[in-house]
Amino acid sequence: MNVFELTRALVDIDSVSGNEHELGMYVYEYLASLASRHSGEVERMPVEGSRFNVLATWGEPAVTLSTHLDTVPPFFASREDEDFIWGRGACDVKGIMAAMIEAARNLLEEGVRRFGVLFVVGEERNSAGAFAASRQPRGSRYLINGEPTENKLALGSKGALRYEITAHGRMAHSAYPELGDSAIEKLLEALAEIRRIELPRDPHLGPSTLNIGTIAGGRAPNVIPDLAKAEVMIRLVDDGNQIRQSVQRAVAGRAQAVEVLSIPALRLKALDGFPTTVVAYTTDIPAFGGAWGEPLLLGPGSIHLAHTAEERIPKRELLEAVTIYQSMVKRLLAA
Repeated sequence: MNVFELTRALVDIDSVSGNEHELGMYVYEYLASLASRHSGEVERMPVEGSRFNVLATWGEPAVTLSTHLDTVPPFFASREDEDFIWGRGACDVKGIMAAMIEAARNLLEEGVRRFGVLFVVGEERNSAGAFAASRQPRGSRYLINGEPTENKLALGSKGALRYEITAHGRMAHSAYPELGDSAIEKLLEALAEIRRIELPRDPHLGPSTLNIGTIAGGRAPNVIPDLAKAEVMIRLVDDGNQIRQSVQRAVAGRAQAVEVLSIPALRLKALDGFPTTVVAYTTDIPAFGGAWGEPLLLGPGSIHLAHTAEERIPKRELLEAVTIYQSMVKRLLAA
């Protein structure tokens, strides 16, 4: 398959986070075929339960191309027109997967070795696959991580700090609210205080941002609620220590804030001759912890279309990415 056909084949396999098995097996078999023709090795690296990462190598890898297998919900299948391939994961990141695989095939046909391709599970939720891979290094000195950057080399990326905020109360008949204790009102007060936190800024990464992503609670309209929860995501421009203290002060006496994800902001490697950018999202790179080498971040597609009902990737950028990945691998190997 060419890179367009492979992109559509990958998009058409539902791999919402936690459901990566079918896509993992497809990629494993595809890479196994490539490995058998070019004296390589492919393996399924265990993560948790039936979930696994997929790694293909040709010699001991000094450079590794990597991105993730999972997508956000909801799944919807692919379609294409003259300029774009559409579908869930088209740009985040199945088009990137296809471009990396096509680049690997071209490199092998040129006789290039000492590189690998690593696809991991769980990036969209908790980076479980990258954390597992960090405990199973293979000696790689450089990690080219794929996320949508419009084929520009990212010089930095924001981190992420995610909280579950839980408030407890006491049920009562809503006609007698004085007999109860509303968990929803406590949660709303805590969230209002969190929204008033002064968030730090960085001259290169810009401002930290805050999103209250989910709210749930209550039993019925005529019952004083005894439980309420919210999920909050903060995009970091630093290590997050200042914000942690502010969040705990904001919820004190009202709710409990449990930290469920923490990824610091990153400064990343540049290469001469590559256009650059800075991105506001978080990647798997911190979870790898340097175990797979010095990280670089680049991929086709726009992050503004990822996670949307209009997700798509320009065909032109897919073709560019194949050439760029080949160039980066050869340049880093030469280094």
